[in-house]
Amino acid sequence: MTHPVIDEAMKKAAVAWVAAGDHPPVALWCVPLDGALYVVSGPGEQTAPGLAHAADAVVSLRGDHGGRVVRWIAEVTQVDPRSEEWETVAPQLAGKRLNAPDPADELIARWARECVINRLVPVGDPVELSGAVVAAGEVEARSGATAGSEAAAPRETPATRRTRNPFRLHRVRRR
Repeated sequence: MTHPVIDEAMKKAAVAWVAAGDHPPVALWCVPLDGALYVVSGPGEQTAPGLAHAADAVVSLRGDHGGRVVRWIAEVTQVDPRSEEWETVAPQLAGKRLNAPDPADELIARWARECVINRLVPVGDPVELSGAVVAAGEVEARSGATAGSEAAAPRETPATRRTRNPFRLHRVRRR
């Protein structure tokens, strides 16, 4: 039985912040089903560094006010494309996939060939509830995070270079 706050946050979740292994947390769209969160990652889908081969991950969910409500440790398992679980979960994930490039049946077939569907199941009690750290040492050990704001310097990206100002033929007056 999972903690009631985790249950309620998972029911409303559309996006979860997931940190697997030594990788920083990333925002992933997810679908809650049967007390678990399902996440699709791989080529043509979202990038989830380290999640495909992780045994556990730290999941943070936000509330209606936009702030973090709960952080918990999840057991990560891959859904086998030949399993009965896949037949149940994949169509529901395909139905929730926004701006899908293919029809649902082609999307599911591509996921089976190229992508991974992971099931994130809560393990134990939450490590943080609405800003109150339950087990700070465990959070730091598993995610590298602290109990503070978790603000960090922006990561390196090629999208940060400055562009030239646009060319103007005539003088533009300011009002």
